[in-house]
Amino acid sequence: MNQNRRAQAAFTLVELLVVIAVIAILTALLLSVLSRAKAGAKRTACLENLRQINLGLRMYSDDSSDYSPKTPHTNNLPSLANIIDFTGFKEVMKHNVGLNGPSSAQDKIFACPADIFYYDLVTNGQPYVAQGIHEQVFSDYSSYGFNGATGTNPVSGRPASIAGRKISSIKSPARTLLVFEIPAIFPYSWHEPKRPLSPENAVFNDAKNMACFVDGHVNYVKIYWNTNRLTVGGVSYITDALDYDPPAGYDYQWSGD
Repeated sequence: MNQNRRAQAAFTLVELLVVIAVIAILTALLLSVLSRAKAGAKRTACLENLRQINLGLRMYSDDSSDYSPKTPHTNNLPSLANIIDFTGFKEVMKHNVGLNGPSSAQDKIFACPADIFYYDLVTNGQPYVAQGIHEQVFSDYSSYGFNGATGTNPVSGRPASIAGRKISSIKSPARTLLVFEIPAIFPYSWHEPKRPLSPENAVFNDAKNMACFVDGHVNYVKIYWNTNRLTVGGVSYITDALDYDPPAGYDYQWSGD
């Protein structure tokens, strides 16, 4: 009788497998929820950074007769000497957000928490680099870029930026980008990257990035990338995302017109 009672009280193999399967499903759901919550927290922190940077830039413009920054190229990498600098704005306005002295990777307001990798799209053929852009000297230790690619791209006909322009002259302040996560230029995404992280998955259409606009609001936007190549003088070029304003259906533009 005791043996019968023990047999009735014990789990069968099928019951054990069912319990294990249920635990595995619940664990996977919990990890998914925690992962989404962690990603959301990073975007929120990035949003707050961009809001403060936006305020700092508006203070700069208020002190400069309404003009936005027009900064020289400050990149110290010889291989990038022909790339117009997007991060030089930091030097002229960082005191407005409480930073003084040389820039460093400790400038938390300029460091997006999701900025833990980048692609070296210029010097090494798109290899994955397991470091943040905000940790690099060439970015002036900033995860964020200013819509300051002055002039036009002779290859793609890049629209003129808002660098050195009066803020009040920008026709669509609610659509015109002011400061954005640097991956928006190419584009790829820190928050929703293609997996696996590889040169083949480096850039893609509709990569999502945090960005603030001239009117001060911050949004999580899809960035348009035209995958068509341009051929000029027998040379084939891949365009960057900022080489054109997006088509209808996107919530931003590069041009101030």
